[in-house]
Amino acid sequence: MQIREHAEATPDKPAVILYPSGKTVTFGEMEAGANRLAHLFRQAGLREGDAVAVLIENNEHFHTVLWAARRSGLYYVPINTHLNAAEAAYIIENSAAKAVVGSAGLRETLAGLAAELPAMPPLLIITDGQLDGWQSYPECVADQPDTPIDDEIEGDLLQYSSGTTGRPKGIKRELPHLPPTEVPGLMAGLIGFWMTPDAVYISPAPLYHTAPSVWSMQTIAAGITTVVLEKFDAQGCLDAIQRHQVTHGQFVPVMFTRMLKLPAEVRNSYDLSSLKRVMHAAAPCPVEIKKQMIDWWGPIVDEYYASSEAIGSTLIFAEDWLTHPGSVGKPMMGALHILDEDGNELPPGQAGEIYFEGGFDFEYLNDAEKTAKSREGHGWKSVGDIGYVDEEGYLYLTDRRHHMIISGGVNIYPQEAENMLVIHPKVMDAAVFGVADDEMGQSVKGVVQVVDQADATEEFAEELLVWLRERLSHYKCPRSISFEEQLPRTDTGKLYKQELIVKYSPATAG
Repeated sequence: MQIREHAEATPDKPAVILYPSGKTVTFGEMEAGANRLAHLFRQAGLREGDAVAVLIENNEHFHTVLWAARRSGLYYVPINTHLNAAEAAYIIENSAAKAVVGSAGLRETLAGLAAELPAMPPLLIITDGQLDGWQSYPECVADQPDTPIDDEIEGDLLQYSSGTTGRPKGIKRELPHLPPTEVPGLMAGLIGFWMTPDAVYISPAPLYHTAPSVWSMQTIAAGITTVVLEKFDAQGCLDAIQRHQVTHGQFVPVMFTRMLKLPAEVRNSYDLSSLKRVMHAAAPCPVEIKKQMIDWWGPIVDEYYASSEAIGSTLIFAEDWLTHPGSVGKPMMGALHILDEDGNELPPGQAGEIYFEGGFDFEYLNDAEKTAKSREGHGWKSVGDIGYVDEEGYLYLTDRRHHMIISGGVNIYPQEAENMLVIHPKVMDAAVFGVADDEMGQSVKGVVQVVDQADATEEFAEELLVWLRERLSHYKCPRSISFEEQLPRTDTGKLYKQELIVKYSPATAG
C-alpha cells in the first residue's frame, strides 16, 4: 500500500497527529508535499541510489520528507537529533548524502556542518526557517507540481547504528529497483494482520530510530492515523492515548518502566480502554515489568525481537508470553541458530550467539571487515546478541556479547541484575557493567537512577545490595552501587555503558 491510495480515497483523514501540539497532516497534504519535494530532488540531480540525510525532530515534515525520498529511489538517512555538528557531519559524509533536509529547531547543528565537512552536499533544505545557503521549506517547493514524478522507483532506509560501542555504522540494503507499488514495506505483513485501517497508532519514540521510522511509515502506508509524540513523557503518553483513542502502539521497555513509576493515582486517572494491542521491542524487558504492564493494560502486550539489520525476527503474543515468561518468541522471519564460540550449534537451554538463516541481506557501509564478522560459514548472520531456545523453540535473550563481564574466569551477563534492580520501587533505572580489577580481571559495578533523588544515599546503596543478594547469586551482583541523576540511555532504551565504564573504572573514578 502507498499513501497515494488513501490521499485519493480519504484526503482529509489525518495521516499524522502530533502530540501535544495537535498539528495534523492529512493524507492529501502528505501526498502533495511528497510529490513536490520529489520533483525538487530530481531537479537537483538526485537519482536512484543517492542518499538524503534527514536531521529533523518529531515534527509535521518528517514523514513527508521520507516519502519524497522513498518514491524517488533514494536512501533516506535519519540522523540522531542529539548529535553535534561534527557527529552529524560524519554520517552525512559516510553516507555520501547529496542532500540534507534539516529543521529550524536544529539550526545550530545545521550551521555547524560547513566547518566539519570537506564539501557540503549540493542540496540543502531547512524547514520552517532561514539559514544562509539553505533553501527554505516548504516555500522552496511551492512552484513544484503536486503530481508524481515520471520515474518513481522505490528507495529505502539507510539506518545508522546508535554508536553505543563506537562510531555509528550505516546499515545498507540493495535497493529493489522496482516501482513503489510493487514493493511491500518491511513490516507490511505484520501490520496488515495486527491492525485494521480504522486503527489509531501511537509512535512515542524519536522517529530517527529504526523501529519508529519503519513502523510509522508502514502504518501511514496502510491508511492508519499515526499519533506522534513530539517528545516522550510518561504522563503525556497516557493523555495522548486517551485523547486520541489510540488502539495500537509500539513501545520500548524503559517507557513501560517510566509509566509504571508514575503515582498510582495518576496512572489510574486515564481511560486506556481504547487500546487493543501494543508491541514492544528494542531492548529486553524485565519479566516483572512486563507482568505489571499486562496486569495494568491486560493481555495485549505483544513483543518482537529484531535488529536494524533486518536479518531475522521473532514474535510472541501476550497470551503465549504468559506461559513462556521472558521469551521473545519464535521466528517470524528467518530460521534461528544458537552457536558457541567455535561455531557449533547448541542444544536447547544452552546460551550462545544468536544467528539467523534467511532474512534480508545487508552491508555495513564502508566497513567490509565488520560486514564479514557478522556472518559465519553458512552465511548465517548475527548482530552479537546472546540467547538460548527452550525445547519448544522459544527464544530467550541473555544479553549483548560485548556486555559480558568476565570475573575470576566466570562469564556474567549483567542484564539479569539490571532487570532485578529496576523492579525495586525506589529504582527508576539501572546499569550493571564490568570494571577493571587487578585480582578478578573484572568486577561487577552497579549504577542506579532513583525515583526520588533523596534516596541517592550510601545507606540505600547498601540496602539495595542486600536486597539484590537475596534474589540473585552473589557473583552476579555488583560489589558496589553508585548513583546518577540520569543514566546515559538512548531514546529507545539502549545504554551507553562505555561512558559509565570510563567514569567508574579505578583509574578514573574520583
